[in-house]
Amino acid sequence: MILWHNPRCTKSRQTLALLQENGVEPTIRLYLQDPPDTSEIRAVLAKLDIAPIQMMRVKEKAFKEAGLSRDSDDDTLIAAMAETPILIERPIAITDTRAAIGRPPEDVLALL
Repeated sequence: MILWHNPRCTKSRQTLALLQENGVEPTIRLYLQDPPDTSEIRAVLAKLDIAPIQMMRVKEKAFKEAGLSRDSDDDTLIAAMAETPILIERPIAITDTRAAIGRPPEDVLALL
């Protein structure tokens, strides 16, 4: 399992602790320092089975600064996440076949 993790985020830290408590030691990807490209974002979206807007932090200042809205097209949103990874909702736990956003952290338990 891979965890797109931001150690400054409480939910991200809680999700990591929850996985570890359940015997999972995920590979940590500090996605703010090592941003995913558009193909990686598309692959995770497919595993999540959600629309790009559902994987975004729409209340982030950068969302408005980029001129984005809930009506922006999927390609624009995906490109924005690749360019400005702070826009990606966190944390995201990813397996070979599925993924889950850890909001709340317990949502990742479905992957175990």
